Amino acid sequence: MLILRQLRKLNGQQRLQLGVEQTRRSMADAAQKNASFQYDKDPQPLFTDAETQRLLQSMTQLQLEKVFRKRTVPDNSTETKFMTTAQLEKEFLQTIEKAKKLLQMPPVVQIKQDTEHIISKDPALKDFADTKYVFTDITFGLRNSERKIVVRDADGTLAYAPLETRKRMNQLYFPLEGRRSYTPRMFTHDDLLQRCLDEHKYEFVLDRLTVQYEPYEAEFHNFSAKVFAHLNESKEFDLLRSTRHFGPMAFFYAWHRCIDDLLYDMIRRDYLHNAVELISLSYKIHQVPVDYKPILSQLEALKPTPAQRALAELLSCLKKPAENAIEHEIQTAIGKTEQDFAADEISLKFIEQYIGSKHALKKVQLELAVQTLKEVNLEKLQLYQGLKKAHGVQAS
Repeated sequence: MLILRQLRKLNGQQRLQLGVEQTRRSMADAAQKNASFQYDKDPQPLFTDAETQRLLQSMTQLQLEKVFRKRTVPDNSTETKFMTTAQLEKEFLQTIEKAKKLLQMPPVVQIKQDTEHIISKDPALKDFADTKYVFTDITFGLRNSERKIVVRDADGTLAYAPLETRKRMNQLYFPLEGRRSYTPRMFTHDDLLQRCLDEHKYEFVLDRLTVQYEPYEAEFHNFSAKVFAHLNESKEFDLLRSTRHFGPMAFFYAWHRCIDDLLYDMIRRDYLHNAVELISLSYKIHQVPVDYKPILSQLEALKPTPAQRALAELLSCLKKPAENAIEHEIQTAIGKTEQDFAADEISLKFIEQYIGSKHALKKVQLELAVQTLKEVNLEKLQLYQGLKKAHGVQAS
């Protein structure tokens, strides 16, 4: 009996030790995974570059029905007005500008390290009080990042406030709508965050993350990386298309050399122009010696910008083309114009060059997607040319 008790005790200790080792191993794996998705240098210069912003905005697209869709907000009412054609056209322009503002991307910056900046040490003030005093400049009109916030410690040391104190004081005097003084439970309980991700509530999580944290905070980087990694596994990229988070997501994938799944999604949905832009962004970030700018220039000459396309869609309900009405109907039925077919041919050649290079990781999957799209486009082109010939429409 004594021997059996000792064996049970020994087995219990072994199981406990094994459980501790497994926990440590899982924590180390999680830490290593998070570290692999961190930016190894400051991404802000590349992200804020004019060319990068133009590429990201074009990839995001501007689908008005998604940008202005109904949301779960207190006021979801609509307003009806009687307008002239001129007033309506002006309203359309304002709508496009409002949509652009709503799609403004959160900045991608490096994690800011919290360092101590001592202003002075005054031993004469030591033990004057047993608490710290925080002094905040509440001058109206200053940006929160420009405000002077200092802390007087109990030992008389006067120093600039650490980042956490700055954030708390700014929120106290100039509260940001939606930001909580406490950390939301979805960011403190992994099971709650995982449930949101499993339910594909990516935009909800990223919206909440953008409000609760500053872009330079480590929590912002860690949680956004977790969302993008889960999104890359679920392949539900279209859920973020035409939202303010699609650009940072594409930039994240391009930076970490994992664009193939998003590229496959773009090819499958016939967003070849966006696919070329995604590859070009990856080349730009990693300084790959491929001259992509002439291709982008050719496509920009053939394809309208997202804002121009959205405005044309709005204006189409006011004016119907009197000239070439049959050709317009054919283009609407096919879903492409001659310029679109020409742009697709240029785009496919560029995409195939990428697939054949060493940078593509999922060559077979991408090759099948390109081949399928080629066959579909060929059928559309033959149908387009046949309909134009049948109706006697001259080639433009």
